[in-house]
Amino acid sequence: MSRPMMEFRPSIKRKAAGWSLMVLGVLGLVLPFLQGFLFLALGMFVLRHQYLWAHRAMGWVASRWPQMVGTVERMETRLVDRAQATSLRLRLGLRRLLGQA
Repeated sequence: MSRPMMEFRPSIKRKAAGWSLMVLGVLGLVLPFLQGFLFLALGMFVLRHQYLWAHRAMGWVASRWPQMVGTVERMETRLVDRAQATSLRLRLGLRRLLGQA
């Protein structure tokens, strides 16, 4: 039985976001006002293309809840597209502003 190869996509921003979510998740396990498992799952999702252990854990989650993982991946795609469009609009607006000054 062969496993699909993992595609690493190194990114400092994704690692920082993922590890921040993981820390919030650990804190949420002991603090009553944070949802620890939710933050741990989100951190694992963000880190899935950064580390092999996170990729394996997400494989297990995907085998248990395939519809939920697909939904979250579609949401992530939409959020990334929206962030890139906003970034482009900001850069174009800044160029226009500096060009007029």
